[in-house]
Amino acid sequence: MSAYTADVLVDSPSEVGEVLVGAEDLRRRVAELAQEISRDYRSQPPRSLLLVGVLKGAMFFLSDLMRLIDIPVEVDFMAVASYGSATDSSGVVRILKDLDIPIEGRDVLIVEDIVDSGLTLQYLLRNLGSRNPRTLEVCALLTKPERRKVDLPTRYVGFEIPDRFVIGYGLDYAERHRNLPFVAVLES
Repeated sequence: MSAYTADVLVDSPSEVGEVLVGAEDLRRRVAELAQEISRDYRSQPPRSLLLVGVLKGAMFFLSDLMRLIDIPVEVDFMAVASYGSATDSSGVVRILKDLDIPIEGRDVLIVEDIVDSGLTLQYLLRNLGSRNPRTLEVCALLTKPERRKVDLPTRYVGFEIPDRFVIGYGLDYAERHRNLPFVAVLES
């Protein structure tokens, strides 16, 4: 049975719980992050910033963010797996899709949907750092400080959220609910 939740068709409305970050708050904060990134990476002569989107969860965030950045940007993607269809990270990170372009000597900004335990991001930072980028920073839409197992530098953060499994705005549960225009708690 399908139902409408906040003007979006949801196949399993019982799985969509409390909205933690509304659509308008997402738009506002993404615009603020784009301004910060544009200011921080503006240089003479201008260099192109490489945004590395972590698939699939960061696709909505990356798309909205890059359209609002007012400096030259390029984009590439990585796909990594650490969750599968579970709600807790396995701690084992596998690269499913690697970058298509070299990053040596480049300004690289990893764009993540969420930093939970930090284990996936730690792996990405170590992996990409070994490729000798000029700079390597992180922009995360969401962070869960209570869940952090490793302390990592996250230069740009959209929102800190409590230790709840969330869906929407690209985040999924078993590939469902990415299309929600807000971030909500998954109800079990």
